[in-house]
Amino acid sequence: MVGIKSYGAYIPRYRMNHNTIFGAVGFLGTFPTPGEKSVANHDEDTLSMAVAAGIDCINGLKREQIDGLFLATTSQPYMLRQNSAIVAVALDLQPTIRIADFIGSSKAGTSALVSAFDAVKGGTSSNILVCASDCRLSKPGGPQEHLYGDGAAALLLGNEGVIATLDGSYSVSYDFPDRWKTSAEEFEHAWEDRFIRDEGYAKMIPEAISGLLKKCNLNIKDFAKIIFPGIYAREHAAIIKRLGAEPGQIQDTLLDKVGDTGAASPLMMLVAALEDAKPGDKILVASFGNGSDALLFQVTENIKKVGDRRGVKKHLALKKELASYERYLAFRNLAPMDTGMRGEMSLRTPMSALFRERKAILSLCGSKCKKCGTPQYPFQRVCVNPDCGAVDQMDDYRFSDKNGVVFTYTGDNLAASIDPPAIYGFVDFEGGGRFWFDFTDCDLDSVKVGMPVEMTFRRRYLDEPTGVYGYSWKATPVRA
Repeated sequence: MVGIKSYGAYIPRYRMNHNTIFGAVGFLGTFPTPGEKSVANHDEDTLSMAVAAGIDCINGLKREQIDGLFLATTSQPYMLRQNSAIVAVALDLQPTIRIADFIGSSKAGTSALVSAFDAVKGGTSSNILVCASDCRLSKPGGPQEHLYGDGAAALLLGNEGVIATLDGSYSVSYDFPDRWKTSAEEFEHAWEDRFIRDEGYAKMIPEAISGLLKKCNLNIKDFAKIIFPGIYAREHAAIIKRLGAEPGQIQDTLLDKVGDTGAASPLMMLVAALEDAKPGDKILVASFGNGSDALLFQVTENIKKVGDRRGVKKHLALKKELASYERYLAFRNLAPMDTGMRGEMSLRTPMSALFRERKAILSLCGSKCKKCGTPQYPFQRVCVNPDCGAVDQMDDYRFSDKNGVVFTYTGDNLAASIDPPAIYGFVDFEGGGRFWFDFTDCDLDSVKVGMPVEMTFRRRYLDEPTGVYGYSWKATPVRA
């Protein structure tokens, strides 16, 4: 049986109430619906969130068994450079895996799922990790500003021990001009909502769902959960009514809690459905964007064996309100901010050194002495244990999946930061190893010596003159 073996998700810590946006730019006449949206921190983007969701998904599993990684997004940092390769290295996956970027449509997440399913079913891969992530930039004052949220989901597809089998799919594809953006543009264009809603959303999703039902000889009442994006609330309800589904069958769209997360949206809802699923449940997932993919899953007994995952539920519960619209603009680099002379320092990007040191920088791998078992970061040729001193007897040792505690820290108001003070310090890892890290997703007052922390993959900089994004690992308080 081919299907889903594990799931994970990621939602940023910050949430912004729609009224905060309305209070700042409501004079432009954009009236938001009640609710809030998730907002990526200043050091987060599509790739950092994809890595976080991937870590949640493969927690407790053997990474060396993963032989493929597909990344789905409409907000990839790089147009030319495979973004999935950066995610794969950050997750410390084997260099022999297949990788692919699925881009250009909000149904890219389901398209990546179907492609992963075909690859596993065809026998060319055994375990493919699908990460869908979006962090879309919205023009201030536009309707997308309160609609779009940031988030990611990850699903591991395989042919053994699956928690939900993928029993069928049906796709419709159209060159539908709802949204578009050239490679040279910062913001996307959108056609009239009435056209998108009536000619696209209200027709393509039912077409894909009806096609799947006919193909699989099923009735809409057969499903425990039905999932499709809810970007038009009134039409969402109308589609449900036309399909003949009951309200209890409909999965929460997360629109008033997270927002529309683009390519990640249907996969995040699927993760939320799997968190409450029972063996035997049938789940229908449909996407929207240049057509629609409809997928049929059936939950197996293995759903009871899924290990602890943060998924959607725990991430929803862990949040902090971002009440400053100006700070939001600074996080998104939508308004020029003066970070002082230190912030004007040009970052030369040593790309060749980054490639050679990718295991240390992107995978956060150090060394562990074969003789005495002492781990240390970065990689050492000579054991740091004064009672050992072994030379060239080291194994690779991954620190990204190890927790630690704060050994010492400081809050630096002189360092250039878009969110001062910059907080950094030393972390003592469980099992050994100590190194210096920037801290993120925390306030200075909350940081204490001895505070448990975990590692999180974050964007370190964007060197605009060279168009290079820099990434590294930071320390963050352990999320429950």
